[in-house]
Amino acid sequence: MTTFTVWKFDEPGGALLAESALKSAAADGLVTIVDHAVMTWEPDAGKPELHHEHDGPKRGAAWGALWGILGGALFAIPVAGLVLGAGVGALAKATAGTGITKQDLERIRTEVTPGTSALFLVTDGADLDRLGERFHARDSRLISTNLTEAERETLLETFGGG
Repeated sequence: MTTFTVWKFDEPGGALLAESALKSAAADGLVTIVDHAVMTWEPDAGKPELHHEHDGPKRGAAWGALWGILGGALFAIPVAGLVLGAGVGALAKATAGTGITKQDLERIRTEVTPGTSALFLVTDGADLDRLGERFHARDSRLISTNLTEAERETLLETFGGG
């Protein structure tokens, strides 16, 4: 099953450490990484930094668009009431049908704050319980997961480059 997961960490470097654990888990056969990105947000920074490397030769710039929506555009939205709602609504349209809901976007926006970090993943065949165990010592919280087959297809068609 394909999953879209966001793991939130309570420190700016937590997601970078978890990325190492993720790669180790992939080497151990616990997960197949389709693509991933790391967001770090230093306590005194005005916005988070997004770090993305392509995870395979078939991965093109389209994945960068997904991470840009989730990491860049989502956090460029002002936090003021109606403006936040309108901005998240517009981003939800961009991810429509992918399994990434407006509620997911709002939760990511409110939970990932200065002084925290997040690991964004699209995976196949992940044992999320065992993967979570590898992240557990890093004060992680799972924000979203699991896609239907239709959502998987839409996500991969929209952002997977084919």
